[in-house]
Amino acid sequence: MTPESLIQTTVLMGLLVLAGGAWAVLYCLGRVRAAPRLARAARGCYALALAIALAIALLTPLTLGWKLLILASALAYAAIPPITLRYLQGLHEEPEVRS
Repeated sequence: MTPESLIQTTVLMGLLVLAGGAWAVLYCLGRVRAAPRLARAARGCYALALAIALAIALLTPLTLGWKLLILASALAYAAIPPITLRYLQGLHEEPEVRS
């Protein structure tokens, strides 16, 4: 891996994490506040994360195993915020509602 490709790869990976984090935060805010604009922005961030993961898979000199791991991780990003939000909402429900 050349120094230039190392920098390109790390920048893309950092952007992937940033887009994934934005997806999670905006998704939770959109659901908790019932804000359609935030929900649309969240979906946009997730689409961006998928596009960045695809760019990493196509444009970087990583081996196939790493590329597959990054693509699988980007796909898994879709499930993490809904599962986490559902779990946290369950933790904060009133005791009589949980039963």
